[in-house]
Amino acid sequence: MSASLRVPTAPPPLDSPGAATSLLEAYRPGTDRFLATPRLTLLGSGTAARVPHDARPLALRVQEVLDAARRSGSPAPVVVGSIPFAPDGVAELAVPETLRRATALRADPLIALRGPAPENGDAWRIREVPAAEDYSGAVAAAVKRMRAGEFDKVVLARTLELTSGHDLDLPAMLNRLARRDPDGYLFAVPSGPGRTLVGASPELLVARRGDRLLANPLAGSAQRSDDLAEDVRMAAALLDSPKDLHEHAVVVDAIREQLAPFCTRLDVPERPTLVRTAAMWHLSTTLTGDLRDPSSTALDLASALHPTPAVCGTPTDVARQVIADSEPFDRGAYTGMVGWQDADGDGDWVVTIRCAEAEGRTLRLFAGAGVVAESSPAAETAETAAKFRTFLSAVGATL
Repeated sequence: MSASLRVPTAPPPLDSPGAATSLLEAYRPGTDRFLATPRLTLLGSGTAARVPHDARPLALRVQEVLDAARRSGSPAPVVVGSIPFAPDGVAELAVPETLRRATALRADPLIALRGPAPENGDAWRIREVPAAEDYSGAVAAAVKRMRAGEFDKVVLARTLELTSGHDLDLPAMLNRLARRDPDGYLFAVPSGPGRTLVGASPELLVARRGDRLLANPLAGSAQRSDDLAEDVRMAAALLDSPKDLHEHAVVVDAIREQLAPFCTRLDVPERPTLVRTAAMWHLSTTLTGDLRDPSSTALDLASALHPTPAVCGTPTDVARQVIADSEPFDRGAYTGMVGWQDADGDGDWVVTIRCAEAEGRTLRLFAGAGVVAESSPAAETAETAAKFRTFLSAVGATL
């Protein structure tokens, strides 16, 4: 009897139940680039073309690669990947050989199903870099300098290095992150040779659709509570916190100033609202505008904004130096950008937070807090611990 012929199964329609989660399940590290936004889900496989690293503006290099891909016969090429925090860092951006699309994960009813269970937390060895007391000391030193008038704000970060006794299961981590926070921006992309950036960011830096733009800065945070009454109280307190409202206003004002030259109209709400993740409450403002020049791409806009005071500080040059002097590690892709852009200039660029970088059997988690003159070192240290919860829960570890 002859062997049966195996007929390939066609992918489900873009908006059918299971279309987005099927891309999530299909992700494989090393060769794939996965990105999910509140509007769409992308899975790129293989590499058709890489964006080169040289002295030219990054937006120009990206557009040249996309234009070349279109000329070579690709009808709708897309660049996907990550951009580091440091201005001279190497961006890991590429046009995938194949790109599959679906609607948003949050619109897929199958995302509500339980994901794979995390491994035993005892399997992880955890090292804090810097230790919590050293981080608190760096915050105190920055507060002292700000009260002396040297600068206005700095975002200081710390890391957790998690080492496992066996190979990391990145698809399972990504799956758990997606089911914990399906409304955010989920990503798993290469960040360097042998490294993968995985995360679930709540913060859109900027999106462009035709002649319209949207930015959604977050600044000012409070930890969520499992007790409903306490959770509501903490959210209300955040909306009324002078320290957090000031921190948020600094960020919104900076983004307004940077985007205004690109726009014929820019709408900025007077007061922030709240957004929530599984671990945190955040103050949020959504800015919308009409582009003055239709040739301005999503990455042109993102490059003008990055780094915002929400991830660096103000003045930017001073804050960068304080970060370099205070943080005993290289941020790499953390607080950079991750996203996509097509040949027409449309795209989404997300602030790279609530993330980890995987290399070998090590997972490095990142978390930061915005420090202003009114900051409490103990409170900012506690905030970073709360932000670590997003990823710690995905791997079954506790701090």
